[in-house]
Amino acid sequence: MILLLSVDLDVDFDPRLTALRPLGGFFVLRASRPSPPRPLPTLAHAYAPVYGAATPDVQLPAREDPLAFRVRKVAAALRVPEIRVAASVAQQGLAARLWSVTLGCAVLYGGDPDLAPRLLHWDPDAGAPDDLWLAGVKRLPGDAGTIAEVVLDGHLAPLTAALHARYRVATGLLWGNAASALAGAGRELDRWSRRHGRAHAAAHARSLTAGLMAHPLLAGTGTLTGNGFRRRSCCLYYRAPGAGVCGDCCFSHPPRCPQSRRSSPGAPSG
Repeated sequence: MILLLSVDLDVDFDPRLTALRPLGGFFVLRASRPSPPRPLPTLAHAYAPVYGAATPDVQLPAREDPLAFRVRKVAAALRVPEIRVAASVAQQGLAARLWSVTLGCAVLYGGDPDLAPRLLHWDPDAGAPDDLWLAGVKRLPGDAGTIAEVVLDGHLAPLTAALHARYRVATGLLWGNAASALAGAGRELDRWSRRHGRAHAAAHARSLTAGLMAHPLLAGTGTLTGNGFRRRSCCLYYRAPGAGVCGDCCFSHPPRCPQSRRSSPGAPSG
């Protein structure tokens, strides 16, 4: 079924992934060989556990500790005193990029590029959405199982471990972020496909999203109904000055006393 839906679009798998460009924003991936025009760390470098012993406020350059640099940048942009809020928001933004690229390629090309962390360069000093460069395109299957291996096992599991160890962000919250980002990427791809008269692509996007949401790491993080998603946790964004709750939050209104609440794995966080 996946191959039939992809062939209907009649798009070749090209090394520059140009079919993603019309989707814009979170879906676009810079594909270059052999590397970006200036040195950028890889995501494998960002996830490295060697930084786990460092304190969150250590001021290292982006090239030496890209994950901490990104979290500090997000904290400054949001003006939040709690570093774990920035860590949560940063993680969700990167998850949205990874889901968007893989879903977009699977639907438009019928396959996915190998996005192994050692191949994917990241600019932690860029604005949103995260700026990613892929050094060379190697085709992988575009089924839900392969996407789960690429995104969940290859990226989000080590990223979750790093953020939990360094910033004490609850793992349940972070997996809720991952599910929320997946639902958002699938919803945008479905909408884009329907606007352009690509009913098969829209159905493919919905099917992949639902299949990935059933993965053990994401199952139980919320409820997916069509394109709508309601999560069981909170990303903590409401703690930023002037912010409210997100559309899929477990809270209908920001809690009145955030300082009295502590997030915990497997439970609503806020």
